[in-house]
Amino acid sequence: MATIFAWDEAPAAHPPALTSAFQRRLAHWNRERLAPRLPGSGWRDALERDHEMRWLEVAFFEELREEIADEAAAVPDDPDGFVAWFEELKENAPGQGDPVFPWMADKATLEEMRWFLTQEAAGEAGFDDLVAMTQVKLPTQAKLELARNYWDEMGRGNPKGMHGPMLSRLIAALALAPEIDTTLPESLALANAMTAMATNRFYAWHSVGALGAIELTAPGRAACTARGLRRLGVGPKERLYFDLHATWDVKDSAAWNREALRPLVAQDPARARVIAEGALIRLKCGARCYETYRDLLWREKIALAG
Repeated sequence: MATIFAWDEAPAAHPPALTSAFQRRLAHWNRERLAPRLPGSGWRDALERDHEMRWLEVAFFEELREEIADEAAAVPDDPDGFVAWFEELKENAPGQGDPVFPWMADKATLEEMRWFLTQEAAGEAGFDDLVAMTQVKLPTQAKLELARNYWDEMGRGNPKGMHGPMLSRLIAALALAPEIDTTLPESLALANAMTAMATNRFYAWHSVGALGAIELTAPGRAACTARGLRRLGVGPKERLYFDLHATWDVKDSAAWNREALRPLVAQDPARARVIAEGALIRLKCGARCYETYRDLLWREKIALAG
């Protein structure tokens, strides 16, 4: 597939769709198109814009698919083999064990933590909404597992336990101001890729893989972030979002693999490759974020020391 984007800021080793201008345009469109609103007279213009943006969104996502195509093609397509491969991602996936997270836990200043969390919050696509959109018309067993996961994200019916308000509480406590136009393109690309998978039904299996990869790999990163917040004096209520993800996602991941991934691949082995693509895309997008965080945070320290 021919590349249709040009780099403006990112290193040549990264795929070409990560320009700030493009990712910000895509992020603004995603925010606007997914927001509930009243009907109006401008629906024709909105449809024309959506047509253009969806074409660009799919072209962007197809570039991400091309990047990991060979790796995904080698994934086992029997249920046991696939789940074993998937679970190994916890140890050997892109971004796993990135040194930026132990550094955030043990060494980052409050201002550095605030910058890091601002990037993370601005690039947050909303796990609960992604799950809700992905589960539409899925086979029953997988749908039930996603429904259970969604109910957990929603605080099991308790508004005080919802993950969204927990994150909002932390944002308010640290006086963060996440904005699309001041967010790194790598962070926006992660959110935009997740949204593309959840909102396009021909990427639904990709979304199942990407969401499963989050469940699998998030606990370690969340634990480091929670430890750093605790060290910096952030209270238990404010850091609860990360404390919970450090523990709940461990059992959620095992259930996701058992109740969603295994039966989906057993029903149709062809799904293994695209589920794997979704997981790898999510993980590689995350790895690019962590690499950029390190570069900017540690380079700034070197500049200050000099």
